[in-house]
Amino acid sequence: MSFKILTDTSANLPTPLLKENKIGVIPFYYSIDGVEHTCLDTESFDGKEYYDRIRKRARVTTSQINPQIYADFMEEYLKAGEDVLYISMSSGISGSFNSAQIGAQMLREKYPERDIRLVDTLGASLGEGIPVLKAVEWKNQGLVLAEVERRLNDLCKRMYQIFSVDDLNHLRRTGRLSNAAAIVGMVLQIKPLLKGNEMGQIVCIAKERGRKKAIQALAKRYADFVVDPSRQIVGIAHADCQADADYLADLLREAAPPREILTVMYEPVTGSHVGPDTLALFFVGGEDVRSK
Repeated sequence: MSFKILTDTSANLPTPLLKENKIGVIPFYYSIDGVEHTCLDTESFDGKEYYDRIRKRARVTTSQINPQIYADFMEEYLKAGEDVLYISMSSGISGSFNSAQIGAQMLREKYPERDIRLVDTLGASLGEGIPVLKAVEWKNQGLVLAEVERRLNDLCKRMYQIFSVDDLNHLRRTGRLSNAAAIVGMVLQIKPLLKGNEMGQIVCIAKERGRKKAIQALAKRYADFVVDPSRQIVGIAHADCQADADYLADLLREAAPPREILTVMYEPVTGSHVGPDTLALFFVGGEDVRSK
């Protein structure tokens, strides 16, 4: 049975990849200085201008999508006779997955003959986007919806997501930081390392003195925990710090060259929570890697 792969803009996938693989994307909205926007086209997103505005103290807020919008989005494909696989950002940092679940249940009652599956990636940015690409790969191999869902749930438990921010105030302001110990790092002007834990929450795990050491620490985690790098896409996301992203990519290639490195600019919604100059790394590790 045919099924449609859906995600949202927080998956941070480049527009050409979305179009090439016919991935449906629901837009998340943000407001900057009171004006609402969305970003459905990464090619036209001026990341430097956006993050410069945040550096100059522009106020950015985000809003949660309600269940009816999710239902309307998915119903288009159900009406066309397709089943649906929706791959969501982490329930540990947003209520969007819960809203999608409510919307899906509304549709299951209306379309009992259709199969609607939802996957909580426990991640955001390419921690969500890489599982989307794997779902496409498995679908193209002929796997049925239930098997793709099963594999995704396993993959997301092994997706290591680690990043360093320039200013913890963005995560504190939006309530995305789950352990208060990280505040010390901000006071001492030490660069914190943060990760997505087993529940998809953001926690501080270490502190490094200086930007270069923080980037090297990201690469060290990769060297220590990556599994079968030559067979996987490794993700790097940055909030307007391309040179740092390039340096990190070079370190990864030196340590254990992956099949591919996908580097993206943080899209506006997730980028507003982590702030300018954030640098993030996403890769697949062992079964218990999210606890490390």
